[in-house]
Amino acid sequence: MKLYIKYMVSLRCKMMVEEELKKIGLKYVVVDLGMAEVLEGITEEQREKLKKNLLKSGLELLDDKKSILIEKIKNVITEMIHHSEEPPKENYSDYISHKLGYDYTYLSNTFSEVKGITLQQFIIMHKIERVKELLLYDELNLTEISYKLNYSSVAHLSNQFKKITGLSPSFYKQLKQKRKGNLENL
Repeated sequence: MKLYIKYMVSLRCKMMVEEELKKIGLKYVVVDLGMAEVLEGITEEQREKLKKNLLKSGLELLDDKKSILIEKIKNVITEMIHHSEEPPKENYSDYISHKLGYDYTYLSNTFSEVKGITLQQFIIMHKIERVKELLLYDELNLTEISYKLNYSSVAHLSNQFKKITGLSPSFYKQLKQKRKGNLENL
C-alpha cells in the first residue's frame, strides 16, 4: 500500500517518515520523496496516528486524489531539477507526462486549478532557485549552468533569472560574495 506525504523533500524527511512508520509498527518496502510504501494495509487508527505525528514534523499525509497527484508532480519536478545530474533528453512536459503516466494537459490543468499557478511557472521558479544555488557553489560557470538546467542559451537563462529575481545572475553572485566577505570581517 502506498502512502503519499506532502512537504517531503529531503533525506532528513525520508528518515523522519521511516522512524514514524517504525513507531506505529508498520513495515515499509520503500520510503522516497513524497511517498512511502508499506507491506500490509494500514488501520484507521494507525493512519490517524501517523498523520498526527507527521504533522508535528511539518509533513502532511495526503488523502484526496488531486492532492496526491499534485505532490507527485512536485516531486518529479524537484527530482528533475534539483537531484538530476543530466537534463532530461526530452522536453519537460513530455518527461513529466511519461514519468506520471498522464496527459500533460490534464496534469497542467489540475496543477493550475489546485496551486493557482501554472506548471510552467512552478518549473521556472524551481529552475531559478537551482541557478541561485549553483551560482553560490561557484563550481560551474553560467554556460555550464544553462546546459545543466536545459536552457536554450545563457541569454535565455539570464533573461528568466532577471525576470524572476530582478537581478542579473552576475550581480546576484556579486551580492552574495560581497555579503559573505562582510560576514567574514565581523
